[in-house]
Amino acid sequence: MRAALLLVVGLVGLVQTLAPRPVVRAWTRVVYRDAGDAEPREWAYVAARAEGAVLTLVSLVGLFRLATAESDPEPDTALDDGATGTDSRTGE
Repeated sequence: MRAALLLVVGLVGLVQTLAPRPVVRAWTRVVYRDAGDAEPREWAYVAARAEGAVLTLVSLVGLFRLATAESDPEPDTALDDGATGTDSRTGE
């Protein structure tokens, strides 16, 4: 589930990085009632592209960590000796 979420975030970030104008246009339509008169400044596209790059980078780092994470180690079953009732690690 976590990997799927990271993948979706990464894809959204990639689209936002490669094509910021349609993304800004879509968000402008969502945010404003009359989006026809709203004209974003040029820095809005640069900010959208930077945000997309950050989302993509964070997603890639998260996916890399998931892929290289060690699986949970099996519990240590040799904690006690069983026959004598002593702990094999400490000798008590």
